[in-house]
Amino acid sequence: MDAQENKRLIMEGYQMFQKGDIPQLLESYQEDALWIEPEVDNVPFSGLHKGKAAIARFFKELDEAAQALRFEPKDIIAEGDKVVVTGEATWLVRQTGRTYDSPWVHVFTIRDGKVVRFQDYHDTAAGEKAYRPGQPGQATTGASLHH
Repeated sequence: MDAQENKRLIMEGYQMFQKGDIPQLLESYQEDALWIEPEVDNVPFSGLHKGKAAIARFFKELDEAAQALRFEPKDIIAEGDKVVVTGEATWLVRQTGRTYDSPWVHVFTIRDGKVVRFQDYHDTAAGEKAYRPGQPGQATTGASLHH
């Protein structure tokens, strides 16, 4: 695949994510794909996910833990087997009721027409604060946290 085809593959994946069609999204991943999230305290889906079954669990845990109030891919850059996408998101943490904004960068590696590696870079401090369980004197619902 060339860079334009790789860009199309990734943009179609974002559309599937936004529609909630995770089974179809996973069809664009290699069986041995890696999904890499930063390690973040209190965030149940953070860390390394190896293989399609683990990536499917990631999406299940994400859906149980948070709701994307806004998820906007902005710029998409492709060269060779790499696709880099910048974007912004606003998340609602279901357990705490807190929201947070997070700019993000996603780096994809494509092999044989499918994603073999995904790495997410985002504002881990804002996420950690939003997921942190309530503490004395700390609001537990409706507190907005921004980057």
